[in-house]
Amino acid sequence: MHVILVSDRLTTAKTLTITGRHVAMAIVMLSMLIIGLSSLFSYVTVRHAAEIRLPFLQDLLRAVSAEETQKSREFVRENLNAMAIKLGQMQAQVMRLDSIGERLAALAGVKPQELKGQDAARGVLFKDGRGGPLVSPTPLSADELRQALELLSSQVDMKSDTLSLLESRLLDERIRKSLLPTTLPVEAQWNASGFGWRSDPFTGEAAIHEGIDFVAEAGTPIKAAAAGVVINAEFHPQYGNMIEIDHGNDLITRYAHSSRVFVKAGALVKRGQMIAEVGSTGRSTGSHLHFEVRIRGVAQNPNRFLQQAQTNGAKLARLR
Repeated sequence: MHVILVSDRLTTAKTLTITGRHVAMAIVMLSMLIIGLSSLFSYVTVRHAAEIRLPFLQDLLRAVSAEETQKSREFVRENLNAMAIKLGQMQAQVMRLDSIGERLAALAGVKPQELKGQDAARGVLFKDGRGGPLVSPTPLSADELRQALELLSSQVDMKSDTLSLLESRLLDERIRKSLLPTTLPVEAQWNASGFGWRSDPFTGEAAIHEGIDFVAEAGTPIKAAAAGVVINAEFHPQYGNMIEIDHGNDLITRYAHSSRVFVKAGALVKRGQMIAEVGSTGRSTGSHLHFEVRIRGVAQNPNRFLQQAQTNGAKLARLR
């Protein structure tokens, strides 16, 4: 680029030649000037503004920090209150479990002293009289809430052990009852006075009858009076087709004169399971079931057990 300068002071015109390098240098210098002026202006402005407005900014930051702190405290307090309410509900549930445990203990035949003795062994002591949960007029602190939760946790563990004990006792009682011959072996009436001394139906002489007789038609189902293990299922000259079931604790039931037998020695039978059919085999004058209960080999009066079966049957009939 050529620039021609013309002036009255100049005798002749002058020509300036501007190249791309000159233009680039001019642009760079202008940019540096602008950046320098901007930096100087910013420095002066910020310094004076900080001196003037710094107290205001500090007050604003303190206000924001105080507001956030207050919100955090309110949030924590709300959560603590909610946890305290939940803690009270759980304490009430533990008290209800305690009442249920006492009722179950009565059903299981466990004396309250036994449960208290167990609690004392675990280091948990209770007074005989207990009331409702304590409602404090002041909110619980975090440390108080932690201590209350630890106490509640130990109480829950103790109640769990107690209920487990009661469950075991009730299960044992249920098993024991299931092994007692308290179910009628035949749905028929029996001669309650047939146990003991009687006149022998064959000889007419006085003889001991070690069981009771259920008079029923041939083929009537015979059911196990209780759960147990079959220890004998064979023909006997006196008893005919006979079954003996061991119920544990030296208790055995005997079913005689059957027409057919459906179980074998070693079989595990349930209460009420069909094991044979009524017949008149062996030393018998007619179709009937001869039923015996023996403890340690000594014949017992089956009426002691079967009267319970009659009572249970009457209760079921009333419910129906």
